[in-house]
Amino acid sequence: MIISRAPVRITLGGGGTDLASYYSKYEGALIAAAIDKYTFVMAHPRFTKDIQLNYSELELVEKVSDIKHNIFREALKLLKIGPGVELNSLSDIIGRSGMGTSGSFTVCLLNALHAYKKEFVSQKQLAEEACKIEIDILKESIGKQDQYMAAFGGITHLQFAKDGTVTVKPVKISEGTRDEMENNLMLFYTGITRYASNILKEQNEKSKKDDPNIIDTLNEIKKIGLNTKKALEKGDADKLGEYFDVHWETKKQLSKGITNKFIDNFYNLAMKNGAIGGKIMGAGGGGFFMFYHNGNNKEKTKFTKILAKQGLNKLRFNFDFEGAKILLNMKRL
Repeated sequence: MIISRAPVRITLGGGGTDLASYYSKYEGALIAAAIDKYTFVMAHPRFTKDIQLNYSELELVEKVSDIKHNIFREALKLLKIGPGVELNSLSDIIGRSGMGTSGSFTVCLLNALHAYKKEFVSQKQLAEEACKIEIDILKESIGKQDQYMAAFGGITHLQFAKDGTVTVKPVKISEGTRDEMENNLMLFYTGITRYASNILKEQNEKSKKDDPNIIDTLNEIKKIGLNTKKALEKGDADKLGEYFDVHWETKKQLSKGITNKFIDNFYNLAMKNGAIGGKIMGAGGGGFFMFYHNGNNKEKTKFTKILAKQGLNKLRFNFDFEGAKILLNMKRL
């Protein structure tokens, strides 16, 4: 039996510049942080020569090609694993919520399958294979951030070269700044799920055509991300909140689907009650909203209660610095 784990992530700045339509011309850069909310995959051999998959649905098939779940199917194909296996998945975070759950699942699954085959693979290989499945094979209109963050974890600076090469560097943050970030960053679930690729498709197509508004906006978002990195390395955690606010106003220019009346009201309510800034996770349109609030505990408790009255649930979290990991590898002799 193999049990694998991979974290989801929050984007701190520069999100959206990890799509090939942009970085292949202008290079991309962002900073993100993995958090201690995970996807889990269990792999176990079956006595019978078939394949059983347990996720939000149950599949029992005889051939890999018969699998309905795209990522399960393509991962088994890529690693050349046939019938005689059972795979189970579950997640701390609901899918389609802007936290990179799909990338986390793909990395987690690949790690489990490699371990199942008694293969050791690097974090880089896991990320590259996950991108190959989601972007190259399944043709999803998404970037590379989620896969690399799930594989590497940490508070990380990702750079995307024109040729598609990804450079992964830890952001040099002091322990005090890190603690301040964990205390002041607050995640709330809007209750809305959406497909990121549907929202990113518009941005992707316009980027391919060098739409000046989209390119200028992404250039500005990249700049915000790099400035955020500099501020954090200097120990100015509160600057993160200020950049969130600038980023949110800039990001809304990418697509009409990024925000709506409900989300705008939510944001305005948070800003009126002590938040320095905020941003919606992932492509936008729903999922999780992240705010930076540097008040004392009493003020933060009041802030949380105000948003809770609107049906917005807080998600407590800490940063993850392990990335993709095999939790159990119980080999039969």
